[in-house]
Amino acid sequence: MDVNQAKQEHLLALKVMRLTKPTLFTNLPVTCEARDLPGDLFAQLMRDDPSTIKGAETLMLGEMLTLPQNFGNIFLGETFSSYISVHNDSNQVVKDILVKADLQTSSQRLNLSASNSAVAELKPECCIDDVIHHEVKEIGTHILVCAVSYTSQFGEKLYFRKFFKFQVLKPLDVKTKFYNAETDEVFLEAQIQNITTSPMFMEKVSLEPSMMYNVTELNSVASGNEGESTFGKMSYLQPMDTRQYLYCLKPKPEYAEKAGVIKGVTVIGKLDIVWKTNLGERGRLQTSQLQRMAPGYGDIRLSLEVIPDTVNLEEPFDIVCKITNCSERTMDLVMEMCNMRSIHWCGISGRQLGKLSPGASLSLPLTVFSSEQGLQSISGLRLTDTFLKRTYEYDDIAQVCVVCPFMSNEC
Repeated sequence: MDVNQAKQEHLLALKVMRLTKPTLFTNLPVTCEARDLPGDLFAQLMRDDPSTIKGAETLMLGEMLTLPQNFGNIFLGETFSSYISVHNDSNQVVKDILVKADLQTSSQRLNLSASNSAVAELKPECCIDDVIHHEVKEIGTHILVCAVSYTSQFGEKLYFRKFFKFQVLKPLDVKTKFYNAETDEVFLEAQIQNITTSPMFMEKVSLEPSMMYNVTELNSVASGNEGESTFGKMSYLQPMDTRQYLYCLKPKPEYAEKAGVIKGVTVIGKLDIVWKTNLGERGRLQTSQLQRMAPGYGDIRLSLEVIPDTVNLEEPFDIVCKITNCSERTMDLVMEMCNMRSIHWCGISGRQLGKLSPGASLSLPLTVFSSEQGLQSISGLRLTDTFLKRTYEYDDIAQVCVVCPFMSNEC
């Protein structure tokens, strides 16, 4: 902490101290074998040392606490706490004392004083104490500006300031990736890395979705009546370690039905991360709104609403296709079904589907069968807009596992 003091002699003294929790005392154990020259001397000294743990003297971690010896590090998301004391070092009674504490960041200046009213008088050897708190929300240089104004017993108005400069560091490195499913679902992978020098206890990592989506966390596995975290019961993140969190987002029904709403850049939501450090110091970090580019489906989108996972060889099975008009014009559609090498369609090809207005959808049941075993791709559908004479072909719409009912073959 850098302090710039005024050169003028003042009746009052200002002292500022950062409030942090103590740390566990550590020592450096020195041991030797019993046959060495010191014999049992080192072991006896460690047993007599009050800072060691009885019965485990060779551990570096002791039972005592150590008060902070320096300013330490402040990380984004933590709460900065400071003790401010104004002491009357003179033999005079000082009047109208006003203590003001501001925090200057790169973008704003914040008033942290608990009270902005002046103290009527301060007698010799008395002091005014205050504790300020602030949740740090910006990285970079911060300056704590403490200003004191007062009036001497002779009516002279005096004023001085002190500046305390410190750096706010970044505790976590957060990276996100989006994966688009064949349906309207979106999968978000959040990679969180601890870039501090001490371990963290990850209390909560959640995704607050935007108004367009519902979210499902995929970071636990079913174990009895309750889900168990995939990271185990002790959710610690060691320095420089990285952990992946997965979330599934699905558009709400009122938005999913409107094909034109989820286009271009859409807001997904924001991550809310809460952690604790060595002795329970709490930190919280919220990301900015996460955005993703919605996949382009062209003028018309074809997806499968219903399809079985496994079907029998050469046995017809039913699927349900959903056709959505993603354009801004009305379409008059005709569907053609083209047989492929292993996929064969049942029904009449060249069906008139009628007019489909912008943003509207149409569910269409179809029947198909496969002539080959294994993992087969549903392909061979073709849509034609008779208004503009445009044709849209769809291959690899989905996959299905085809098995022979008389054999134990698996995909």
